Amino acid sequence: MNIRELLTKQAKRYPQRSAILFKEKAITFSQVRDSSFKLANYLLKAGLGCNDKVAIFLPNTPQTIFTFLGVFSMGSVVVPLDFMLTENEIINFINHSQAKVLIAAPKIDLANVKDKCKSLEEVIVSEEGAEGFSSWGTVLEKSSPSQPLVEYKENNLAAIFYTSGSTGHPKGVCLEYRHLNNPSQVINHFLELSEEDITLCGGVPFSHVGGLGYILMTVQLSSTLVLMERFQPLEFLKNIERHKVTIFCIVPAMYIAILSLKGYGKFDLSSLRYAVVFGAPSSPILLKRFHKLCPQAAVLNGWGMTETSAPNSFSPPDESKISSIGYLDFNIEAKIVDDNGNKLDSPSQGELWVKGEAIMREYYKEPGLTKEVLTEDGWLKTGDIVRVDSNQLYYIVGRKKDMIKVAGEIVFSAEVEEKIHRYSKVAEVAVIGVADDLRGEVPKAFIVSKDEDSFSEQELKDFLKEHLAHFKIPHYFEFVGDLPKNRTGKIDKQKLSESRLF
Repeated sequence: MNIRELLTKQAKRYPQRSAILFKEKAITFSQVRDSSFKLANYLLKAGLGCNDKVAIFLPNTPQTIFTFLGVFSMGSVVVPLDFMLTENEIINFINHSQAKVLIAAPKIDLANVKDKCKSLEEVIVSEEGAEGFSSWGTVLEKSSPSQPLVEYKENNLAAIFYTSGSTGHPKGVCLEYRHLNNPSQVINHFLELSEEDITLCGGVPFSHVGGLGYILMTVQLSSTLVLMERFQPLEFLKNIERHKVTIFCIVPAMYIAILSLKGYGKFDLSSLRYAVVFGAPSSPILLKRFHKLCPQAAVLNGWGMTETSAPNSFSPPDESKISSIGYLDFNIEAKIVDDNGNKLDSPSQGELWVKGEAIMREYYKEPGLTKEVLTEDGWLKTGDIVRVDSNQLYYIVGRKKDMIKVAGEIVFSAEVEEKIHRYSKVAEVAVIGVADDLRGEVPKAFIVSKDEDSFSEQELKDFLKEHLAHFKIPHYFEFVGDLPKNRTGKIDKQKLSESRLF
C-alpha cells in the first residue's frame, strides 16, 4: 500500500472532509496529509531511510495516526509500543528493534530510556516543555507538507508489531508494505464499506494490528474515523448516537461493560450497520444481547492474527451462525491438520494452518521462532484448534499453544513466568489461563516458594508491577508445595488446568 499516494489522492478529492473526529474536533483529509508529510520530511532530513525504525509510544490520538502515516509515507518502519507497557519493556523493545527515533508521550522517564537505548538518535515528545527533547509542535513547524520524494517498494518492511514482552524472546511480527493492503481489502470484501461509512475506534490500541486497520480504512476507503483515546462505555454509546457511526470492532469485555451500564438501552444505535467482536473468545449469548440494541445491524465475529495482517474473516450476517468465524477463502488459503501436519478432511477437528499474501514475513531477529510457525512452503501454524462445518464455516475450538488473551491483549505464559522467576523467593512457577466473565481469560500463577522463604501475594504483585504491564500480571495466585511433572520432567499444565484449584 502506497500511503503517500493515498494521502495525496484523498486530500485532493476531499480536502475539507472530516477524516478524524477527536474530542469534537474535526481534522480534514488535507490536515492529515500535511501533518503526516511534515513528520516524514523532518525524519528524512534527519537522515532516516527505508529500513530505519521509528518507535511509537503514544495513546490513541491524532498524533499517533499522523506518526504511522508519516513513517509509512517515507517508507520507513514503525515499531508501535503498547501504551500500557512498563518503562523496562519499552527499553527492551527499542533495543531489540534498534529504533533510531522514539515518538512518545511524557508518561515515562524519557531521559532514562534515551540513556539505555544506544540506537536512539532522537526522541520527539508529544507535548511542549520536555527539556532536552524535540517537541511535536516544533518538529511540524520546521518541516514542509510537500509530498516526500522516496521510492516505494511493496516488499520493504513496514512495521514490527511486538506480541510478547519477554526480554529473552520478544516476538516482533514483521509486516511489509504489501501487507497493509489486506485489512481494508478483507473488510471491504466481507462488509462492503464505502466512503459514507463512519467508523468508531473506541479503545482498540493502535499498537495492535486491529487498531492499525482503522487507520488504513480511513486513508484507503476515505471513511470518517471517530476516535476515542480510551474505552469508556457511556461515551462509546454517545459517540455512536452523536456521529451516526456505522461500524465498530471491539473485544468481548467491552460489550460486557456496555451491557452493564444503567440505561444502556436508551441510546439510538439505528445508524449501525455492523458491530464486530475481535481479539478474545466471545459468547454468542453476549452478542445476541447486544444485537437487541441494534436489530437492524449485523453483529459479527471476526478472526485474524497479527501474523496474518488481520482481519481475515467475519462470520456471516446471520445470527444463527454468530459463533463461527466465517469463511477463510479471501486473500488466504486454509487447511486443518493433525499433530503431524497431515491435512484432515472436514468435519475433523485440528490445528488451523493458513497460507497466502497476508502472512507475515517473519519474527524479527528470531529465525528459530519463525521456523517453528512457518513451513518451507509458506503455511503458518496458527495454534488455533478449529472445526469446519458442511458449509465450510470455521469455528474456533481452542488454542494449541500456551497463550492467554486478556480482553484482546495477548499474554504469553512464558513471559510472565520469566518475570516471576526473577523474584528471589520463588522456586518454581507455572502460569495458565483461566476463564473470566469480563476479560475472556486471565492469567493464574501456581507458585512454589523456596523452603526458607515465605511471602505474600501482594509482595509478588508489587514486584511484578515494575516488570509487567498490568494486564499481564496474574489475577490469581495459588501457593502450592510442588508442581505436577510429566515423564520428561516438564511441568504438566494440563493437570493444573484439570485440578480446578481455581
